[in-house]
Amino acid sequence: MYHRRRITRAFAGPAPHGDETAGATRISNVVVNGGKRVELTDAPLQEFKARFTATDPSGIASGDMYLYKGSYDTPDAVLYGTWPATCTEVSATTSTCEAHFAYIQPRWALGRNSFAGTWKLAAWAESADRTGHVDLHAAKSVSVVRDATLTVNAAPEPVAKGKTLTVTGKLARADWETRGGYHGYTGQKVKLQFRKKGTSTYTTVKTITTDSSGALKTTVKASTDGYWRYTFASTSTTAPATASGDYVDVR
Repeated sequence: MYHRRRITRAFAGPAPHGDETAGATRISNVVVNGGKRVELTDAPLQEFKARFTATDPSGIASGDMYLYKGSYDTPDAVLYGTWPATCTEVSATTSTCEAHFAYIQPRWALGRNSFAGTWKLAAWAESADRTGHVDLHAAKSVSVVRDATLTVNAAPEPVAKGKTLTVTGKLARADWETRGGYHGYTGQKVKLQFRKKGTSTYTTVKTITTDSSGALKTTVKASTDGYWRYTFASTSTTAPATASGDYVDVR
């Protein structure tokens, strides 16, 4: 309970002006979600883990962490670990502390699409002899984004060589608000790519922009058998997405 009270301290009453350190306790090697962005759909039961290394000459008694969006003193949103972090002794002076962020349902835990973007990880640890501690207010920046989907359909199939192919698709992203589901992502640059049959590399043919419903539509000339796909790089709030290649037989 002691360490859970320290979590709420950041959001109640006067807050410290900066990181707190006492003694030789240190935190390093902070990793969230294996070093990858956190991509959340609209579904329940999502999860990821975070960890850090804590050191002190006397060893580590405990440590914990949480994610927040906005300022440390007055955050817009907070994600806590489902349970207090577990600190596992690596040596007499060093422990690895790991937190499990589980059972995440963005519509309940977040509730706003505007919360997608850069979050911060606050982390702290306490020495085994209780004389040292470290409390880092922004130990790591973390990208927490909305999951995206992308579709493609090239038609007609088959098509005569030299004739026009129409390639359609849609870019959508998870809605963390009351509607849920996935909804069109408008005004985004998406690449149309082609991979010739018998090869392994896609080449970008052109870049087009999604319309007001997230839809994509363009035309190309059919030249040889192969696979067509759309690919979206990502934004600061939305994960990347690539459609599965749609094979077209050119006759």
